Amino acid sequence: MKLDPLPGVSTDDPFPVYEVLREKHPLHRLEERDLWILSRHADVQAMLKDPQTWSSAHGVLPNGFKPEKPTIIAMDPPRHTLLRHSVNRAFTPRRIEILSARIREIARELIAEFPASGELDVFHAFTDPLPMYVMAALLGVGREQRAMFKRCGDAIVYAQESPPELLDAAQAELTDYLAVVFEERRRAPKDDLISVLLSDSPDGQALDEEEMLGLCFLLLVAGTETTTSALGNSMLLLDRYREERDWIAADPARVPAAAEELLRFDPPVHGLSRVASSDTELRGVKIAKGERAHMLFAAANRDPRAFPEPERFDPARAQNHHVSFGWGVHFCLGASLARMELRIGLEELLARVPGYRVVPGGVERLPSDTNRGFSRLMIEY
Repeated sequence: MKLDPLPGVSTDDPFPVYEVLREKHPLHRLEERDLWILSRHADVQAMLKDPQTWSSAHGVLPNGFKPEKPTIIAMDPPRHTLLRHSVNRAFTPRRIEILSARIREIARELIAEFPASGELDVFHAFTDPLPMYVMAALLGVGREQRAMFKRCGDAIVYAQESPPELLDAAQAELTDYLAVVFEERRRAPKDDLISVLLSDSPDGQALDEEEMLGLCFLLLVAGTETTTSALGNSMLLLDRYREERDWIAADPARVPAAAEELLRFDPPVHGLSRVASSDTELRGVKIAKGERAHMLFAAANRDPRAFPEPERFDPARAQNHHVSFGWGVHFCLGASLARMELRIGLEELLARVPGYRVVPGGVERLPSDTNRGFSRLMIEY
């Protein structure tokens, strides 16, 4: 068995490899990728809690990719702390809760377009557009610009599938559009995320133009693709665990705990990486400054040292301390929003198509070393 977990992210079942790594090789060296792999819950959590030793500033993907624009996910303290403090103003519980009605409205608009019965690509009809339209609403993008935002967003989010010229054109078009929006919000602020972040307040500074663009592109990618993937993974898992699905569908109050278990059992992001900022050790092994380590979240989430019966899908699981949103200072900025979208999306889908079946051969996954997503997910009902 080849113990390279990265290709498995796009396969039907990468977990046997993850289990071998976690149980027999908890610190594994991939020479061909110049990469260390961590797979136990305690080790992953410890790395996430130690940004002084393990830097995000060199990019958080295993291939070392780093965005051009200054992006909070690829920053270290103290700059990360200052920017995070400013950005947190836009993700207050009150603001996210107010958005819940809009999320449900968008979900119902999409579901209203479903055919009465038959087959449906739920990726294109629901799991992909829902987070994109929610993000547009959060940023204050008008309904009339939704199609443009979705078109450009898709080209950026699914960059591996986009021709380079299409990606460049989409980035340029969205940058030009956002520059106009920024100027409009400076002159006449509204009750949206962009207006909040362009203003000073007692608890946060305004972001400059480059920081604003970096954040908007991060939200567009990390804030939509991951939720799209979480919804798709949930649909696939609930088809495989139909008895549990019926139990959840019978009472919407069961959805929040079930959503956390779905996030644990097959998270949308299977891992992220860090770079050693100084010589250090992992599990007694010396790691030199500049070496990269990859945290395998999906393996850590099934660690029997952290979860009882980790291979059992239990939608009523309590104390579900998964690492699917990270941990520590880099804990996912939009976790509360993602949880709300997943919860509302599942509630509405299970109300509309409670007995759906995934069509045999109707699942296509996107190629990725980290994100476990789809390009097609056919259901019938």
